[in-house]
Amino acid sequence: MKISTKGRYALRMMVDIAQHNTGEWISIKDISDRQGISVKYLEQIVTSLTKSALLISSRGPQGGYKLTKSPENYTAGEILRAIEGNLAPVACLETETNQCDRKGYCPTLSFWEGLHKAINQYVDSVTLQDLVNSQLITEGYDFSI
Repeated sequence: MKISTKGRYALRMMVDIAQHNTGEWISIKDISDRQGISVKYLEQIVTSLTKSALLISSRGPQGGYKLTKSPENYTAGEILRAIEGNLAPVACLETETNQCDRKGYCPTLSFWEGLHKAINQYVDSVTLQDLVNSQLITEGYDFSI
């Protein structure tokens, strides 16, 4: 499993919106400028995020995007799944029911199931607020006057 550029950028976009969450609409142009990601590419990403109800949008000159809930109520997993779909490491685990002909006697199935479980547990344990806090720590606090 490899997270695509869209998945990585979606997380960055959501962190950016959470960091600049003042109650006002946040324009895609502002996100583009801060993140160094083209507006066109962000427009593709934001479509999936709004369809998944992770963002709401408003059109017009004062429009933009807002989170639909507080940053602590999002997980990295739900954001990634909105863009990537299932995070299964192998095809046979992508659906609710394993359709593989070898599932009854596959010697590696339990390994893949364990990896899938570990991936999901980790991405679902990290919130958007955790990522915002991590960014603050990375950048450091600047209290100079």
